[in-house]
Amino acid sequence: MAMLIDGDNAQPSLIVKLMAEAGKYGATTIRRIYGDWTTPQMNGWKDCLNNHAIQPIQQFRYTVGKNATDSALIIDAMDLLHSEFVNGFCIVSSDSDYTRLATRIREAGIFVMGIGQRKTPKPFVNACNVFIFTENLTDDIDEKKIAAATKEPESGGTAKQAPNPVPLLKEAFVMSEDEDGWAHLGVMGVNLRQLDPSFDPRTFGYGQLLQLIKAQKDLFTIRKEDDKGPSAVYVKRKDKPKSRTRKKPQAEAKTMKKPVS
Repeated sequence: MAMLIDGDNAQPSLIVKLMAEAGKYGATTIRRIYGDWTTPQMNGWKDCLNNHAIQPIQQFRYTVGKNATDSALIIDAMDLLHSEFVNGFCIVSSDSDYTRLATRIREAGIFVMGIGQRKTPKPFVNACNVFIFTENLTDDIDEKKIAAATKEPESGGTAKQAPNPVPLLKEAFVMSEDEDGWAHLGVMGVNLRQLDPSFDPRTFGYGQLLQLIKAQKDLFTIRKEDDKGPSAVYVKRKDKPKSRTRKKPQAEAKTMKKPVS
């Protein structure tokens, strides 16, 4: 993995957690951070660079109001893409300017993940294979987030509603279910990321997907199998309508007679 950090759009206090998230998908052999190191706002990064072997890339601001950091990061990313040194990219930024870069990396068949704040524009989020919100790395899993995720939307309210995982879970189940109506939990997890690269159980207050589905007691039932190795988990919809056999009308049944032998 090549980890490329936009120093203007990232928090130095989260560097350990950023590297841990990227490490779930591959070893971060290339670690670079871009910014104008002559400005005071970059001072917070200087203490952690040596501790985590991150290479700082200097990029001066030629004019006020223009961000030259984006161009430097994009150029390096394309060089790494064509050099074929890495199998994946991790772009740490909340800037929509990297949308086309993420799209181009995916077009080459290379895995790309993004890490940024919840305010990150949706086009950049959807351009990545996986996108992690930094708020999920800082907030603790608590009852308040669970209550907010399961709260019924208020009618006529103008405030921003809490995220509701149910519609996404239903859609992922339809994509994952087999002929018997059961869906493998691992397959559901993959399809959830396909539907929304930013899907994360931590957004709704749960540490794992299984915990999130268990909380939907009225919607799903869970089955575990321990035949070989780790137990396989399967999920089934409770409220899915069952197919009914068509009954013959009463009048039609009365008129039918047994054949004469």
